[in-house]
Amino acid sequence: MKTLFLAVVMLMAAATVKAADPVKQYGQLQVKGAQLCDQQGNPVILRGVSLGWHNLWPRFYNKQVVKTLKTDWNASVIRAAMGILIEDNYLENPDFAMQCMTPVIESAIKNNVYVIIDWHSHNLKTAEAKDFFGRMAQRYGKYPHVIYEIYNEPVEDTWADLKKYATEVILEIRKYDPDNIVLVGCPHWDQDIHLVAESPLQGFNNIMYTVHFYAATHGDYLRERTEEAVKKGIPVFISESGATEASGDGKIDPVSEEQWIQMCERLGISWVCWSISDKNESCSMLLPRATATGPWPDDVIKEYGKLVKGLLWKYNK
Repeated sequence: MKTLFLAVVMLMAAATVKAADPVKQYGQLQVKGAQLCDQQGNPVILRGVSLGWHNLWPRFYNKQVVKTLKTDWNASVIRAAMGILIEDNYLENPDFAMQCMTPVIESAIKNNVYVIIDWHSHNLKTAEAKDFFGRMAQRYGKYPHVIYEIYNEPVEDTWADLKKYATEVILEIRKYDPDNIVLVGCPHWDQDIHLVAESPLQGFNNIMYTVHFYAATHGDYLRERTEEAVKKGIPVFISESGATEASGDGKIDPVSEEQWIQMCERLGISWVCWSISDKNESCSMLLPRATATGPWPDDVIKEYGKLVKGLLWKYNK
């Protein structure tokens, strides 16, 4: 009986380490075929949360939030959404942007959780993105914790234009960082993954393509499109998603959300949920009276936030 008890305790401890320190467990990520893998080549699914725009919710851009999302929410990846649009964005105020981004990135490294450095824009800014990601690669490329998302949700850009943009930005990153994962957006709010499947980028290693969904709007058609792309060998990473309507507001659809998550789990697709913010909308996870740092008691976590937290504890085992 004592031996059995000790075995159970050891298994629980191992599970805790697995959930608590994903970078220690998985190490340097790599892409093999359509699958994200650990440094040994074993399949990996990252599951986590995105912060809201840095220029709208800067109060959540601190090292304590990273620790809260890792330890209390059980996230294995955290996305830092650096705003390139709206007032006080990175292009207008780069010093403020880095005052927000730096503690999040460096806290993720310290806490052994993966972090997505997200260029949160809907418009092409090639020269500015090359400069930014070149500097990020020089500063953080030696850390396996870092993932680069080079363009959030293109809207009007063609896939041909996005391929040209991605090629230039990836080449700049690879001058300084030969192996960390790069996420590439696709047309029409990251939904036209079928265009990527018809003509993917060539000549690069460790790149993945982003799909974004909002479950109350995007149903079977986008799930089928995503699955078809994966079956054609396209590595997909869902870097932003929600259980709400595409507006970020409206109804919450837990049934469609679960269908999306089950598909991701079956296909080995990583997923990140939007967002840690306190806006008066359905996909915003916190109430305004939530502290800037967490941990957050249930009474300040909104309905969708509780759903996301539950999913992370369910699937990040």
